[in-house]
Amino acid sequence: MEEMPPTPCEHGELPPATEAPASGSTSRRALMLGALGASTVVAIRPALAQTTGSVLTCEIPIPDQARAGSYIALDGSTVPARTLFAFAPPSRPYTGEEVKRALQGGMLPNTNYFSNQAYLNYIRRLQRGQGGFTCYASLQMPGG
Repeated sequence: MEEMPPTPCEHGELPPATEAPASGSTSRRALMLGALGASTVVAIRPALAQTTGSVLTCEIPIPDQARAGSYIALDGSTVPARTLFAFAPPSRPYTGEEVKRALQGGMLPNTNYFSNQAYLNYIRRLQRGQGGFTCYASLQMPGG
């Protein structure tokens, strides 16, 4: 096995970029790093707040456009319109906030016990590629 040549650090030398700076530039560099860190924190916090807000305002259509016109069975599956014991779709998509509240034991707006259960089961069955999946997945994230 071929031996590697020694690095400058092995001989006690520091590479040019890591040489000790003059005493005045040390404090200047620390101030610049502190300012950079503070601006990063200020930039990240609003982004997190915006993400949380968008999770609560995102929408989950029931059913999604690909299944428009279908009814929702109690188990959450989509069935042909006017199927017995199935529920007509709601008049508008539900917001993330409404769904989050319902998943925690509340009720979706304008539902009774059975239609609420059917719609929540539909939402729980959402898969990647279906309308509303990203919103529902965001609600499952910690803090969502």
